[in-house]
Amino acid sequence: MGSINHIKLGVLFLLAQVVWVYGQEQILWRPDFRLNWANFKGDVPNGANAAATTASGISYDFSTYHEGGDMKVNFNVHAYFYPTRSWYRPKVCNDNTLLHEQLHFDITELYARKLRARLQNASFGKNIKEEVRKIYKATLRQLNDFQNKYDAETNYSRNLTVQERWVGEIEAALKQ
Repeated sequence: MGSINHIKLGVLFLLAQVVWVYGQEQILWRPDFRLNWANFKGDVPNGANAAATTASGISYDFSTYHEGGDMKVNFNVHAYFYPTRSWYRPKVCNDNTLLHEQLHFDITELYARKLRARLQNASFGKNIKEEVRKIYKATLRQLNDFQNKYDAETNYSRNLTVQERWVGEIEAALKQ
C-alpha cells in the first residue's frame, strides 16, 4: 500500500506539472538550439527599462517503485524557455543582447543538471514529495542568485569583456 501511495503522489505531481505548462508554449533546452529574436513572443510590459527578458525555468517529475525491499526513485528534470513570457525591445537590442539572453537559458540548464544530480544522490525518507520540493526550491533560489550575479557582473550585457568571460565559463560548464 505504501508504494502505491508514493506512485500516486508521483503521478499527481506529474499531472500538476503538466497542467501548469499545458497551453504554455515552451522550448526544451538542447545543446544544438540557439535562441533567436523570433522566439521572444511576449509583450513588452509598460514602463519596461530592460532591453529584453528571458523567461526560463526548471520542471521535474518523479516516480517511485520498490526493488528488493528498497524504495527507488526515477526523476525527470528539464530546462525550458517560455516564448510568450519572454520579450525584447528591437530598437535597443543587438546580437550581444541576444547572446546575453541565451546565456540566461544556458544557466537554467546548468541548474537543471545540478537539480538532477542532487536528486539522484539524495537519500529520501517517508515524505519524498516534500523532500524533493525542498531540494527543488533550494536549487531555484541558487539559480536566481546566479542569474542576478550574471546580470550584475555583465551590466546586463553592456560590459563586453565580462560578457565574453561568462560566455566561456558557461560554455565550458555545459561541456562537462
